[in-house]
Amino acid sequence: MKYKLLGRSGLRVSELCLGCATFGVNWGPIGSDKRESGRIFDAFVEAGGNFFDTSNRYQEGQSEQFLGTFIQPERDRYVVATKYSLHDGMTDGRDPNGCGNHRKNLVRSVEGSLRRLGTDYLDLLWVHIYDYTTPIDEMMRALDDLVRQGKVHYVGASNFPAWWMAKANTLADFHGWTPFVATQLEYSIVERSCEPEFLPFAHEMDIALVAWSPLAGGMATGKYNRGDLDPSQPQRLTDEIDAQKRHYWHAMTARNLRIMEQVNQIADEIGRPTAQVSLRWLMQQKVVTLPIFSARTLEQAQENLGCVDFELTAEQMQALTDASSPAIGSIMPQVGPYPYPMLEYGSPALPEFYSRYLLFGQVEQQIVNHRRVFPYQYHRQPQATAPVDDPVPQLVG
Repeated sequence: MKYKLLGRSGLRVSELCLGCATFGVNWGPIGSDKRESGRIFDAFVEAGGNFFDTSNRYQEGQSEQFLGTFIQPERDRYVVATKYSLHDGMTDGRDPNGCGNHRKNLVRSVEGSLRRLGTDYLDLLWVHIYDYTTPIDEMMRALDDLVRQGKVHYVGASNFPAWWMAKANTLADFHGWTPFVATQLEYSIVERSCEPEFLPFAHEMDIALVAWSPLAGGMATGKYNRGDLDPSQPQRLTDEIDAQKRHYWHAMTARNLRIMEQVNQIADEIGRPTAQVSLRWLMQQKVVTLPIFSARTLEQAQENLGCVDFELTAEQMQALTDASSPAIGSIMPQVGPYPYPMLEYGSPALPEFYSRYLLFGQVEQQIVNHRRVFPYQYHRQPQATAPVDDPVPQLVG
Protein backbone atom coordinates (compact mmCIF):
# COMPACT_ATOMS: atom_id res chain seq x y z
CA MET A 1 0.00 0.00 0.00
CA LYS A 2 1.32 3.42 -0.96
CA TYR A 3 0.28 6.72 0.62
CA LYS A 4 -0.71 9.84 -1.24
CA LEU A 5 -1.04 13.46 -0.19
CA LEU A 6 -4.67 14.48 0.19
CA GLY A 7 -4.88 17.33 -2.30
CA ARG A 8 -3.28 20.59 -1.19
CA SER A 9 -2.74 19.26 2.35
CA GLY A 10 0.22 17.41 3.86
CA LEU A 11 -2.01 14.59 5.13
CA ARG A 12 -0.83 11.12 4.03
CA VAL A 13 -3.67 8.75 3.20
CA SER A 14 -3.60 5.21 1.83
CA GLU A 15 -4.12 4.92 -1.91
CA LEU A 16 -7.34 3.05 -1.18
CA CYS A 17 -10.03 4.26 1.19
CA LEU A 18 -12.27 1.77 2.98
CA GLY A 19 -15.90 2.75 2.60
CA CYS A 20 -17.82 1.86 5.75
CA ALA A 21 -21.37 2.18 4.42
CA THR A 22 -21.59 -1.62 4.69
CA PHE A 23 -20.70 -1.58 8.41
CA GLY A 24 -24.07 -2.36 9.96
CA VAL A 25 -27.28 -4.26 9.39
CA ASN A 26 -29.88 -1.50 9.43
CA TRP A 27 -29.95 -1.49 5.60
CA GLY A 28 -30.65 -5.19 5.40
CA PRO A 29 -28.66 -7.23 2.86
CA ILE A 30 -26.33 -4.38 1.83
CA GLY A 31 -24.44 -4.51 5.12
CA SER A 32 -22.44 -6.70 7.48
CA ASP A 33 -22.74 -7.50 11.15
CA LYS A 34 -20.15 -6.25 13.62
CA ARG A 35 -18.00 -9.38 13.49
CA GLU A 36 -17.69 -9.40 9.70
CA SER A 37 -17.22 -5.63 9.60
CA GLY A 38 -14.36 -6.03 12.07
CA ARG A 39 -12.71 -8.66 9.90
CA ILE A 40 -12.91 -6.34 6.90
CA PHE A 41 -11.45 -3.48 8.97
CA ASP A 42 -8.56 -5.67 10.16
CA ALA A 43 -7.74 -6.90 6.65
CA PHE A 44 -7.59 -3.33 5.38
CA VAL A 45 -5.32 -2.22 8.21
CA GLU A 46 -3.05 -5.24 7.76
CA ALA A 47 -2.70 -4.32 4.08
CA GLY A 48 -1.50 -0.85 5.13
CA GLY A 49 -4.78 1.04 4.84
CA ASN A 50 -5.34 4.05 7.11
CA PHE A 51 -8.17 5.99 5.39
CA PHE A 52 -11.82 5.33 6.35
CA ASP A 53 -15.02 6.90 5.04
CA THR A 54 -18.41 6.95 6.75
CA SER A 55 -21.39 9.28 7.27
CA ASN A 56 -23.95 10.25 9.88
CA ARG A 57 -26.53 8.49 7.68
CA TYR A 58 -24.79 5.23 6.77
CA GLN A 59 -26.67 2.28 8.24
CA GLU A 60 -28.67 4.92 10.16
CA GLY A 61 -25.67 5.71 12.41
CA GLN A 62 -24.55 2.13 12.97
CA SER A 63 -21.61 2.52 10.57
CA GLU A 64 -20.09 5.26 12.73
CA GLN A 65 -20.70 3.22 15.86
CA PHE A 66 -18.96 0.12 14.48
CA LEU A 67 -16.05 2.13 13.08
CA GLY A 68 -15.67 4.01 16.35
CA THR A 69 -15.23 0.72 18.21
CA PHE A 70 -12.64 -0.55 15.72
CA ILE A 71 -10.43 2.56 15.78
CA GLN A 72 -10.22 2.94 19.56
CA PRO A 73 -6.98 0.97 20.20
CA GLU A 74 -4.97 3.18 17.81
CA ARG A 75 -7.15 6.20 17.09
CA ASP A 76 -4.33 8.56 16.10
CA ARG A 77 -3.05 6.13 13.48
CA TYR A 78 -6.20 6.36 11.38
CA VAL A 79 -7.58 9.01 9.06
CA VAL A 80 -11.31 9.02 9.79
CA ALA A 81 -13.69 10.88 7.48
CA THR A 82 -17.41 11.35 7.98
CA LYS A 83 -20.08 13.56 6.45
CA TYR A 84 -22.89 15.91 7.32
CA SER A 85 -25.86 17.26 5.31
CA LEU A 86 -28.44 14.46 5.47
CA HIS A 87 -31.06 13.84 8.13
CA ASP A 88 -29.85 11.48 10.83
CA GLY A 89 -31.14 7.95 10.54
CA MET A 90 -34.12 6.84 12.61
CA THR A 91 -35.71 10.31 12.43
CA ASP A 92 -38.99 11.18 10.72
CA GLY A 93 -37.38 13.72 8.37
CA ARG A 94 -39.77 16.49 9.36
CA ASP A 95 -37.34 18.92 10.99
CA PRO A 96 -36.49 21.58 8.35
CA ASN A 97 -33.21 22.34 10.13
CA GLY A 98 -32.29 18.69 10.71
CA CYS A 99 -30.76 18.57 7.25
CA GLY A 100 -28.85 20.78 4.83
CA ASN A 101 -25.48 22.48 4.84
CA HIS A 102 -26.19 25.44 7.13
CA ARG A 103 -24.37 26.11 10.39
CA LYS A 104 -27.07 24.79 12.70
CA ASN A 105 -27.20 21.37 11.06
CA LEU A 106 -23.43 21.27 10.74
CA VAL A 107 -22.85 21.69 14.47
CA ARG A 108 -25.67 19.30 15.39
CA SER A 109 -24.53 16.61 12.99
CA VAL A 110 -20.83 16.79 13.88
CA GLU A 111 -21.55 16.53 17.60
CA GLY A 112 -23.61 13.40 16.93
CA SER A 113 -20.88 11.87 14.77
CA LEU A 114 -18.23 12.53 17.42
CA ARG A 115 -20.38 10.72 19.99
CA ARG A 116 -21.03 7.72 17.76
CA LEU A 117 -17.39 7.46 16.73
CA GLY A 118 -16.20 7.84 20.31
CA THR A 119 -13.59 10.43 19.36
CA ASP A 120 -13.03 14.12 20.03
CA TYR A 121 -11.91 15.03 16.50
CA LEU A 122 -12.51 14.17 12.86
CA ASP A 123 -9.57 13.97 10.49
CA LEU A 124 -11.74 14.94 7.53
CA LEU A 125 -15.29 16.25 7.36
CA TRP A 126 -17.15 16.08 4.07
CA VAL A 127 -20.13 18.24 3.18
CA HIS A 128 -22.22 15.39 1.80
CA ILE A 129 -24.19 17.01 -1.03
CA TYR A 130 -24.87 20.41 -2.56
CA ASP A 131 -28.19 21.69 -1.17
CA TYR A 132 -28.68 24.79 -3.38
CA THR A 133 -29.71 26.79 -0.31
CA THR A 134 -26.75 27.52 2.00
CA PRO A 135 -24.56 30.51 1.03
CA ILE A 136 -20.89 29.77 0.44
CA ASP A 137 -19.64 32.21 3.08
CA GLU A 138 -21.86 30.71 5.78
CA MET A 139 -20.64 27.22 5.04
CA MET A 140 -16.93 28.02 4.74
CA ARG A 141 -16.86 30.16 7.90
CA ALA A 142 -18.78 27.55 9.89
CA LEU A 143 -16.41 24.78 8.74
CA ASP A 144 -13.44 26.97 9.59
CA ASP A 145 -14.80 27.50 13.11
CA LEU A 146 -14.82 23.73 13.69
CA VAL A 147 -11.24 23.49 12.45
CA ARG A 148 -10.16 26.28 14.81
CA GLN A 149 -11.93 24.50 17.67
CA GLY A 150 -9.89 21.34 16.94
CA LYS A 151 -12.97 19.23 16.22
CA VAL A 152 -12.12 18.89 12.52
CA HIS A 153 -8.69 18.80 10.85
CA TYR A 154 -9.53 19.03 7.13
CA VAL A 155 -12.65 19.65 5.06
CA GLY A 156 -13.87 18.34 1.72
CA ALA A 157 -16.99 18.56 -0.44
CA SER A 158 -18.93 15.61 -1.85
CA ASN A 159 -21.33 15.84 -4.80
CA PHE A 160 -20.67 19.52 -5.52
CA PRO A 161 -20.13 21.23 -8.87
CA ALA A 162 -16.50 22.04 -9.69
CA TRP A 163 -17.34 25.72 -10.27
CA TRP A 164 -18.82 25.97 -6.77
CA MET A 165 -15.73 24.47 -5.15
CA ALA A 166 -13.43 26.78 -7.10
CA LYS A 167 -15.46 29.76 -5.89
CA ALA A 168 -15.50 28.44 -2.30
CA ASN A 169 -11.73 27.92 -2.14
CA THR A 170 -11.05 31.33 -3.67
CA LEU A 171 -13.22 32.88 -0.97
CA ALA A 172 -11.55 30.81 1.76
CA ASP A 173 -8.07 31.80 0.59
CA PHE A 174 -9.02 35.48 0.53
CA HIS A 175 -10.40 35.39 4.08
CA GLY A 176 -7.83 33.01 5.56
CA TRP A 177 -10.44 30.31 6.17
CA THR A 178 -9.85 26.57 5.82
CA PRO A 179 -10.13 25.51 2.16
CA PHE A 180 -11.40 22.24 0.74
CA VAL A 181 -8.54 19.78 0.11
CA ALA A 182 -10.56 17.07 -1.67
CA THR A 183 -13.80 16.37 -3.44
CA GLN A 184 -15.73 13.13 -3.26
CA LEU A 185 -17.44 12.32 -6.55
CA GLU A 186 -19.00 9.47 -8.48
CA TYR A 187 -16.22 8.15 -10.70
CA SER A 188 -15.75 4.70 -12.15
CA ILE A 189 -14.93 2.99 -15.42
CA VAL A 190 -18.66 3.12 -16.29
CA GLU A 191 -19.31 6.67 -14.96
CA ARG A 192 -16.86 9.18 -16.40
CA SER A 193 -19.06 12.20 -17.06
CA CYS A 194 -17.15 14.09 -14.36
CA GLU A 195 -13.89 13.99 -16.32
CA PRO A 196 -14.10 17.03 -18.65
CA GLU A 197 -14.73 19.38 -15.73
CA PHE A 198 -13.21 17.72 -12.68
CA LEU A 199 -9.88 16.41 -14.00
CA PRO A 200 -8.52 19.84 -15.04
CA PHE A 201 -10.14 21.41 -11.96
CA ALA A 202 -8.39 18.93 -9.66
CA HIS A 203 -5.04 19.54 -11.34
CA GLU A 204 -5.33 23.33 -11.34
CA MET A 205 -6.63 23.65 -7.76
CA ASP A 206 -4.62 20.71 -6.29
CA ILE A 207 -7.80 18.97 -5.13
CA ALA A 208 -7.77 15.21 -4.55
CA LEU A 209 -10.48 13.18 -6.25
CA VAL A 210 -11.96 10.61 -3.88
CA ALA A 211 -14.15 8.29 -5.94
CA TRP A 212 -17.32 6.92 -4.40
CA SER A 213 -18.81 3.74 -5.86
CA PRO A 214 -15.69 3.00 -7.94
CA LEU A 215 -17.18 -0.42 -8.71
CA ALA A 216 -20.53 1.13 -9.67
CA GLY A 217 -22.68 -0.90 -7.31
CA GLY A 218 -21.04 -4.10 -8.55
CA MET A 219 -21.31 -3.36 -12.28
CA ALA A 220 -17.54 -2.71 -12.59
CA THR A 221 -16.72 -6.11 -11.08
CA GLY A 222 -17.89 -7.59 -14.37
CA LYS A 223 -20.08 -10.15 -12.63
CA TYR A 224 -23.29 -9.10 -14.36
CA ASN A 225 -21.75 -9.90 -17.75
CA ARG A 226 -20.38 -13.26 -16.69
CA GLY A 227 -23.74 -14.56 -15.44
CA ASP A 228 -24.07 -17.34 -12.89
CA LEU A 229 -24.84 -14.89 -10.07
CA ASP A 230 -24.97 -16.45 -6.62
CA PRO A 231 -28.69 -16.48 -5.68
CA SER A 232 -27.81 -16.56 -1.97
CA GLN A 233 -26.13 -13.15 -2.21
CA PRO A 234 -27.78 -9.74 -2.80
CA GLN A 235 -27.38 -8.51 -6.39
CA ARG A 236 -28.28 -4.83 -6.37
CA LEU A 237 -28.60 -4.21 -10.10
CA THR A 238 -30.74 -7.14 -11.27
CA ASP A 239 -33.90 -5.02 -11.55
CA GLU A 240 -32.04 -2.42 -13.62
CA ILE A 241 -30.83 -5.11 -16.01
CA ASP A 242 -34.20 -6.82 -16.47
CA ALA A 243 -36.01 -5.04 -19.31
CA GLN A 244 -39.34 -6.41 -18.06
CA LYS A 245 -38.99 -4.35 -14.87
CA ARG A 246 -38.92 -1.12 -16.93
CA HIS A 247 -36.50 0.41 -14.45
CA TYR A 248 -35.63 4.08 -14.93
CA TRP A 249 -31.90 3.27 -15.16
CA HIS A 250 -32.30 0.33 -17.57
CA ALA A 251 -30.92 2.13 -20.66
CA MET A 252 -27.83 3.34 -18.81
CA THR A 253 -27.33 -0.09 -17.29
CA ALA A 254 -27.44 -1.64 -20.76
CA ARG A 255 -24.78 0.85 -21.85
CA ASN A 256 -22.63 -0.10 -18.88
CA LEU A 257 -22.98 -3.81 -19.63
CA ARG A 258 -21.62 -3.17 -23.13
CA ILE A 259 -18.63 -1.34 -21.65
CA MET A 260 -17.97 -4.11 -19.14
CA GLU A 261 -18.01 -6.76 -21.85
CA GLN A 262 -14.84 -5.17 -23.22
CA VAL A 263 -13.36 -4.48 -19.77
CA ASN A 264 -13.81 -8.15 -18.84
CA GLN A 265 -11.91 -9.19 -21.95
CA ILE A 266 -9.01 -6.87 -21.09
CA ALA A 267 -8.99 -8.06 -17.46
CA ASP A 268 -8.87 -11.68 -18.64
CA GLU A 269 -5.89 -10.87 -20.86
CA ILE A 270 -4.13 -9.20 -17.92
CA GLY A 271 -4.93 -12.18 -15.69
CA ARG A 272 -6.53 -10.16 -12.88
CA PRO A 273 -10.09 -10.03 -11.52
CA THR A 274 -12.12 -7.34 -13.23
CA ALA A 275 -12.77 -5.56 -9.91
CA GLN A 276 -9.02 -5.13 -9.40
CA VAL A 277 -8.54 -3.81 -12.93
CA SER A 278 -11.42 -1.33 -12.55
CA LEU A 279 -9.97 0.00 -9.30
CA ARG A 280 -6.43 0.13 -10.69
CA TRP A 281 -7.57 2.14 -13.70
CA LEU A 282 -8.84 4.84 -11.34
CA MET A 283 -5.72 4.76 -9.16
CA GLN A 284 -3.49 5.47 -12.17
CA GLN A 285 -5.27 8.60 -13.37
CA LYS A 286 -3.05 11.64 -13.93
CA VAL A 287 -4.50 13.52 -10.95
CA VAL A 288 -4.62 12.05 -7.43
CA THR A 289 -7.61 9.69 -7.47
CA LEU A 290 -8.42 7.59 -4.40
CA PRO A 291 -11.14 4.93 -4.79
CA ILE A 292 -13.46 4.29 -1.84
CA PHE A 293 -14.17 0.57 -2.00
CA SER A 294 -16.71 -1.20 0.19
CA ALA A 295 -17.18 -4.88 0.95
CA ARG A 296 -19.82 -6.98 2.68
CA THR A 297 -17.51 -9.94 3.25
CA LEU A 298 -13.85 -10.49 4.06
CA GLU A 299 -13.41 -12.35 0.78
CA GLN A 300 -14.66 -9.34 -1.21
CA ALA A 301 -12.31 -7.04 0.67
CA GLN A 302 -9.32 -9.29 0.09
CA GLU A 303 -10.01 -9.50 -3.64
CA ASN A 304 -10.36 -5.73 -3.95
CA LEU A 305 -7.17 -5.13 -1.97
CA GLY A 306 -5.29 -7.06 -4.64
CA CYS A 307 -5.39 -3.94 -6.83
CA VAL A 308 -2.40 -2.52 -4.93
CA ASP A 309 -0.17 -5.43 -6.00
CA PHE A 310 0.25 -4.56 -9.68
CA GLU A 311 0.27 -1.70 -12.17
CA LEU A 312 -1.35 -1.38 -15.56
CA THR A 313 0.90 -0.66 -18.53
CA ALA A 314 0.34 2.45 -20.63
CA GLU A 315 -1.14 0.23 -23.35
CA GLN A 316 -3.55 -1.43 -20.90
CA MET A 317 -4.61 1.96 -19.50
CA GLN A 318 -5.32 3.21 -23.02
CA ALA A 319 -7.30 0.10 -23.93
CA LEU A 320 -9.48 0.49 -20.83
CA THR A 321 -9.93 4.21 -21.46
CA ASP A 322 -10.99 3.56 -25.05
CA ALA A 323 -13.37 0.74 -24.07
CA SER A 324 -15.10 2.93 -21.48
CA SER A 325 -15.34 6.11 -23.55
CA PRO A 326 -19.18 5.92 -23.77
CA ALA A 327 -19.20 6.46 -19.99
CA ILE A 328 -18.19 10.09 -20.54
CA GLY A 329 -21.77 10.74 -21.62
CA SER A 330 -24.30 11.81 -19.00
CA ILE A 331 -26.55 9.18 -17.43
CA MET A 332 -29.28 11.85 -17.41
CA PRO A 333 -28.67 14.05 -20.48
CA GLN A 334 -31.58 16.34 -19.69
CA VAL A 335 -29.73 17.75 -16.68
CA GLY A 336 -26.09 17.37 -17.77
CA PRO A 337 -22.99 15.55 -16.50
CA TYR A 338 -22.11 14.62 -12.93
CA PRO A 339 -22.94 15.97 -10.34
CA TYR A 340 -26.30 17.12 -11.70
CA PRO A 341 -27.98 13.69 -12.09
CA MET A 342 -27.01 12.94 -8.48
CA LEU A 343 -28.36 16.28 -7.29
CA GLU A 344 -31.60 15.83 -9.22
CA TYR A 345 -32.30 12.19 -8.56
CA GLY A 346 -29.55 9.64 -7.93
CA SER A 347 -27.34 7.11 -9.69
CA PRO A 348 -27.59 3.65 -11.30
CA ALA A 349 -24.94 2.57 -8.77
CA LEU A 350 -27.40 3.32 -5.94
CA PRO A 351 -30.73 2.11 -7.35
CA GLU A 352 -32.58 2.07 -4.03
CA PHE A 353 -31.66 5.61 -2.96
CA TYR A 354 -33.37 8.88 -3.91
CA SER A 355 -30.83 11.59 -3.18
CA ARG A 356 -33.25 14.45 -2.54
CA TYR A 357 -35.26 12.50 0.00
CA LEU A 358 -32.07 11.65 1.85
CA LEU A 359 -31.14 15.34 1.84
CA PHE A 360 -34.49 16.98 2.54
CA GLY A 361 -36.55 14.26 4.18
CA GLN A 362 -40.22 15.24 4.06
CA VAL A 363 -39.69 19.02 4.01
CA GLU A 364 -38.42 19.71 0.48
CA GLN A 365 -41.72 21.16 -0.72
CA GLN A 366 -42.07 23.32 2.39
CA ILE A 367 -38.70 25.10 2.02
CA VAL A 368 -39.07 28.32 0.01
CA ASN A 369 -35.68 29.21 -1.49
CA HIS A 370 -35.81 32.80 -2.72
CA ARG A 371 -32.21 32.63 -4.01
CA ARG A 372 -32.69 29.78 -6.46
CA VAL A 373 -33.59 30.79 -10.01
CA PHE A 374 -33.15 27.38 -11.67
CA PRO A 375 -35.32 24.82 -9.83
CA TYR A 376 -35.08 21.04 -9.90
CA GLN A 377 -36.39 19.60 -13.16
CA TYR A 378 -37.66 16.33 -11.67
CA HIS A 379 -39.61 15.40 -8.61
CA ARG A 380 -40.86 12.33 -6.84
CA GLN A 381 -43.49 11.80 -4.22
CA PRO A 382 -42.09 12.18 -0.67
CA GLN A 383 -41.36 8.85 0.98
CA ALA A 384 -41.75 7.92 4.62
CA THR A 385 -38.62 5.81 4.86
CA ALA A 386 -35.24 5.29 3.22
CA PRO A 387 -33.88 3.44 1.32
CA VAL A 388 -36.71 3.76 -1.18
CA ASP A 389 -37.76 2.08 -4.41
CA ASP A 390 -36.81 3.74 -7.69
CA PRO A 391 -39.81 4.56 -9.91
CA VAL A 392 -39.55 6.79 -12.98
CA PRO A 393 -39.10 10.47 -12.00
CA GLN A 394 -41.67 12.96 -13.25
CA LEU A 395 -40.74 16.06 -15.24
CA VAL A 396 -41.82 19.22 -13.43
CA GLY A 397 -44.36 21.22 -15.37
